[in-house]
Amino acid sequence: MAAMQKRKDVMRLEKESVVPVLKPKLIMHLAGLIEHASDRAEFLKLCKRVEYTIRAWYLLQFEDLMQLYSLFDPIHGGQRLEQQKLSSEEIEVLEMNFLTYLFQVMDKSNFKIVSDEEIEVAQSGQYLLHLPIKVDESKLDRRLLPRYFAEHPHENLPNFADKYIIFRRGIGIDRTTDFFFMEKLDIIIACIWSWFLRVTRIQRILMRKPSGQYKEDTKKSDEINPETDGDLVVERKRLENELSKNNLFGKITIQEPTFDRMIVVYRRASFKNKTERGIYIKHFKNIPMADMELVLPEKKNPSLTPMDWVKFLISIVLGLVTLISSLEMPKADIWVVIAIFSGLVGYCAKQNMATYQNLITQSMYDKQLDSGRGTLLHLCDDVIQQEVKEVIISFFILMEQGKATIQDLDLHCEELIRDEFGEECNFDVVDAVQKLEKLGIISRDAVGRVACVGLKRANEIIGATTEELVLKAKQGIAS
Repeated sequence: MAAMQKRKDVMRLEKESVVPVLKPKLIMHLAGLIEHASDRAEFLKLCKRVEYTIRAWYLLQFEDLMQLYSLFDPIHGGQRLEQQKLSSEEIEVLEMNFLTYLFQVMDKSNFKIVSDEEIEVAQSGQYLLHLPIKVDESKLDRRLLPRYFAEHPHENLPNFADKYIIFRRGIGIDRTTDFFFMEKLDIIIACIWSWFLRVTRIQRILMRKPSGQYKEDTKKSDEINPETDGDLVVERKRLENELSKNNLFGKITIQEPTFDRMIVVYRRASFKNKTERGIYIKHFKNIPMADMELVLPEKKNPSLTPMDWVKFLISIVLGLVTLISSLEMPKADIWVVIAIFSGLVGYCAKQNMATYQNLITQSMYDKQLDSGRGTLLHLCDDVIQQEVKEVIISFFILMEQGKATIQDLDLHCEELIRDEFGEECNFDVVDAVQKLEKLGIISRDAVGRVACVGLKRANEIIGATTEELVLKAKQGIAS
């Protein structure tokens, strides 16, 4: 069986711009690299002032974002809109303002929109969730997002961008070791079923013509090119590729690259008697790429797997045998027998659907982080944390190594993250330098090289923040 022949499956993934190190760990580790105690104290003070200042910069923007979302919260937003007594045109303007703020925050948090190619990769195989999941498009609005993208064009939007948007950020690896008895049986049955359809030529009748030619992923290859720098190379180990005669009854380890965070934005469809204004925002964690369908909105009930078809065929055969035997019996009531047989088939179908729904619900419960307001609050804080880390790393490099070009600074920042923390990152040096210039603690020379001021001078330039003054006042009251 071709599906059981082991082959190497390699993916190339772009490095993420997000700094993957926790801020407290980053600050304490960098402070530990500073030789003199007085400089360490000044550095720690600078880190606090940088964070307080950046937080203040974003405060008003984040408040506007949260105020706007309160009008489009799916639970209470409708009541607030009615209280405002706004016209449809005014509501549409507020919708566009909210989406504009939201997309800006997503961009600042280094989230990217999932592409058609990534969705094709997800649908081309399975990892742990062996269910054919599809979206019920009739339940999704098709007016909100097209209006936004008409005013704010984006390149390479996926085909589903008129109904929902999926953002993703961060790359990881998920490994699972198990016997996978049912999954192995499902694969074997699927191979036999595929062979049967091919031999009997039924496949030509059942198979629909694909809507588009599948494009081979240029980042996916069985050979690793050492000249490709800047990409993460991840081997995918799927059950259908790892299965062989030797491990048919033993444990198998499979692995799949994951997206560390995924956020889905959509609106439900409106009905004749009710205009839907709620905007749904759902936040997920550690989603395997092959199981990306898990985050899709408004899922349809899954269709039957090959294993289920076999179960039904066996049930039908047994039912027919029972039916024929009953008809041969004297005084047999054919309608009673048919009713019992139909009820049995219906019960089996209902049980399978209920099992699938429970499996999807449990998977989403394990993977969902938050939704709505909680997701937005998390995003706002995440923007601040990322910007603070970028500014601190850039200033530390300039402080330790002196004047540098933008390109050299970018390289040194990435080397610092790799050498000191063992993490890979495509550092966003341009944004970091812009923040440092706004803080007034770096300068550029005639040829564009940047240099920082001393630690003590940097603290003087930023000055005491409101948070510091409040803390001093509290300490004064306590003493």
